[in-house]
Amino acid sequence: MKILMVDVDGVLVHGRPTDGLPLFTYLERDLGLPVPLLQQEFFKPYWVGIVTGQEPIEPRLTEVLSRIAPHLNAQTLLDYWFENDSRLDRQLLDDLARLKDKGTLLYLATNQEHQRAAYLRDVLGLGALFDGMFYSAALGTRKPFSDFFRLATQEVGAAPEDIGFIDDVEENIVAAKEFGWKALHWTPASRLADAIDAFAHGDQATRL
Repeated sequence: MKILMVDVDGVLVHGRPTDGLPLFTYLERDLGLPVPLLQQEFFKPYWVGIVTGQEPIEPRLTEVLSRIAPHLNAQTLLDYWFENDSRLDRQLLDDLARLKDKGTLLYLATNQEHQRAAYLRDVLGLGALFDGMFYSAALGTRKPFSDFFRLATQEVGAAPEDIGFIDDVEENIVAAKEFGWKALHWTPASRLADAIDAFAHGDQATRL
């Protein structure tokens, strides 16, 4: 395989570094902000615009927090968010490094806003392994929309059939396959070697 695109959340990153629980499990206890309130007032109305690069995250988050949690500033919440969503799958990273040593180009293909994309690349160190990152805020579109896959394909300068892709969201897998990528649904039981074997044999429908 010439190129492998790898999703981040649910594939490479799995929640809190200490226990793998969802990142906001103890948000109300730790920062005094109920998760349903944050979902209702921030994520539901604004997240799509933020994650597709239409507006930066911090000004909007600051405005929302001034209404629902005036004791909390945006940077504190962002630091908490990123640090509690940073448990890396070290085995998968090791397997990917071996695949790269054999000549496969590795790219991240992920829905992210700009600040967390930088955190993933620089703080978590994914930039040292991956040859690049295609993320929604930079592309102006998100998975599962076809423009995401079209733009990433154009950037790498490869034919769609030369690109493999692993993602934990089945909707994204369906969209990638429709575009022509070799795409496989990643689950907690998945192994990279099985994915590579499936790609080699042309099996795009396997759930690993």
